[in-house]
Amino acid sequence: MTKKELVEKVAKKANLTKRAAADALDSTFNLIRDALTRGEKVVVTGFGTFLIRSRAARRGRNPQTGEPIQIPNKKIPGFTAGKTLKRLIK
Repeated sequence: MTKKELVEKVAKKANLTKRAAADALDSTFNLIRDALTRGEKVVVTGFGTFLIRSRAARRGRNPQTGEPIQIPNKKIPGFTAGKTLKRLIK
């Protein structure tokens, strides 16, 4: 499902205009993004948790030359599905 399709479905389900639904979705995504940027986790009960995960530094290999390289540690966004969502998908 694309963002455009999601906006259309939200607009229809919530009886909103497409512009209002798009603004609501954009605001929601921006708030989640801003919270993750600050290092906070976002819990949406019944859906899941958005959080920042740390990936440790590790040794890798350049696939073109085969020479070993050091891959630095970094932070990545993550999502963990909630119990309700997991049950619905099964």
